[in-house]
Amino acid sequence: MKTKAVLTIRETTQILQAARAEAEKNNWPVAIAVVDDGGHLLGMLRLDGGAPISAQIAVEKARTSALGRRESRLYEEMINGGRAAFLSAQLKGALEGGVPVLVNGEIVGAVGVSGVKPEQDAQTAKAGAVAIS
Repeated sequence: MKTKAVLTIRETTQILQAARAEAEKNNWPVAIAVVDDGGHLLGMLRLDGGAPISAQIAVEKARTSALGRRESRLYEEMINGGRAAFLSAQLKGALEGGVPVLVNGEIVGAVGVSGVKPEQDAQTAKAGAVAIS
């Protein structure tokens, strides 16, 4: 039997705080979501001024990253590169801004961010993802 690390409320809070700090440093009104390795929501924030839909998109980006075990932008790149078959996959957040959280080389969850430019969403998510490593 294999033993694995899991995100607790402590790590979830650390991830959210680190991503929030990155967003606030840049004045980015984003939503930030943290999910476990099965894509289940553990915590989320929508910063002041963030569009209501950004909360839903952030969760889906995080879920896509966790379930796919990779950054969500890779699915967007595959689709844009001509792999239209991925449009039929059960991935609602195949957009840049979802980043896996790794502990000892294993994916334990993911962070999703939505609300600004794709590369800014990803920058914010990465700041959260590395907060516990």
